[in-house]
Amino acid sequence: MPDGRHHHSRRGQRMDHFDPSELTQAFEQLMRTKRFNRLQEQSRSRSRTQSPAPMSPSPYNTPPHPSRAPPPPPTAAQSPTPSTPQPSSRSPLWGLPIVPAPPQDSASLKFRNLLHVLSVTPTKYENPGLLDEALALIPLDRLYSEAEEESQIFQAQAASVRGKAEWGYQDCVIRALLRWFKRSFFQFVNNPPCNRCFMPTIAQGMTPPTPDETARGATRVELYRCSEPTCGAPERFPRYSDVWQLLQTRRGRVGEWANCFSMFCRALGGRVRWVWNSEDYVWTEVYSEHQRRWVHVDACEDAWDQPRLYAEGWGRKMSYCVAFSIEGATDVTRRYVRSPAKHGAPRNRAPEEVLVWVIQEIRKKRRDNLGKTDLKRLTKEDDREERELRAYTTSALAAELNNILPRHSSSRLDEQKRQEAETEFLTTRRAGQSGPDRSSDGQ
Repeated sequence: MPDGRHHHSRRGQRMDHFDPSELTQAFEQLMRTKRFNRLQEQSRSRSRTQSPAPMSPSPYNTPPHPSRAPPPPPTAAQSPTPSTPQPSSRSPLWGLPIVPAPPQDSASLKFRNLLHVLSVTPTKYENPGLLDEALALIPLDRLYSEAEEESQIFQAQAASVRGKAEWGYQDCVIRALLRWFKRSFFQFVNNPPCNRCFMPTIAQGMTPPTPDETARGATRVELYRCSEPTCGAPERFPRYSDVWQLLQTRRGRVGEWANCFSMFCRALGGRVRWVWNSEDYVWTEVYSEHQRRWVHVDACEDAWDQPRLYAEGWGRKMSYCVAFSIEGATDVTRRYVRSPAKHGAPRNRAPEEVLVWVIQEIRKKRRDNLGKTDLKRLTKEDDREERELRAYTTSALAAELNNILPRHSSSRLDEQKRQEAETEFLTTRRAGQSGPDRSSDGQ
């Protein structure tokens, strides 16, 4: 007869060595099976409605794997109206394949046009005259000296543990540029001071830009009035999108900061992305050759590689985060929203199939003139980044499961230990042995 105590200890040992990755795989397989069953049910319901001609059974008519099953066409009752796009029922975080589809309704077309307009922003950084002008303003000797010193520190730290340095020299150059740009070059402006008496101003609303402001890239102008009663002078604050003009004004808010800083990174030879967030925020990503990945950089916040800053640090809910570069576009929302249930906003501007189609369209447009070697390199980078973004989703799911299971496992183990102690105590009493305090355990 087996010993119950050994049985309980083996169960407890298995619970202690619980592997969350196995449960993650089981969960993903469960979601695939559930989706496949739903597709089969919808297919059967359409067959009963349309009454197609019966097909002879064939051993080759096996259903496809759920991860490769194409989405069913919408029925008449489910077809969305052209004016109101319905968000895709398939979340991109499930890891299921999404078949790209061109926009059909007006809202999806509007979203496509917006993304194409935004994708032009990083192409403006390729003007050689602009880059030369930026380099003339950057204290290169100071930045390179700081980068060399910081790089040596990273190398010494890595050598002490026989590992790889966290950041390379080029990364340290961008980090030095970030500090200089934040602390010495650009100025954040809420209410611009009065040009006459330098007193604070009060917002009065918006006003159309003048022809001169429009020529210099002002898309809109904010109007202010001096708060000093004896002055009351009006103050205009054009919101310039032209980087040439930002080199002169050296002031603005988040949009101007990200735009100008991204151009400076490009001037120093970095590969740059300008990241647009649909909740009215922008920042920069710089490619690290040392780590072979894109790194989050926010010049306004002096933040380096802190992608969780907005969702988890600020508690901001975000729906779309799209990165644009001279090499295309990428949906990087999963890098910044690790828990869609907590920090995700509805993605209802267009179906997910349309977003994938537009991303691919922009990539093709930007990469048409590249050679085979560059195309192959970019394709490998895209695949590597996709694995990185999927890993964020898997890690977030595993973390949520770990937050639940250990507490449950601990309670079960405590119950098992209590039962084992009771069994040992009763066995000791029946045998007439001494108790734990070595005293007689008689009646």
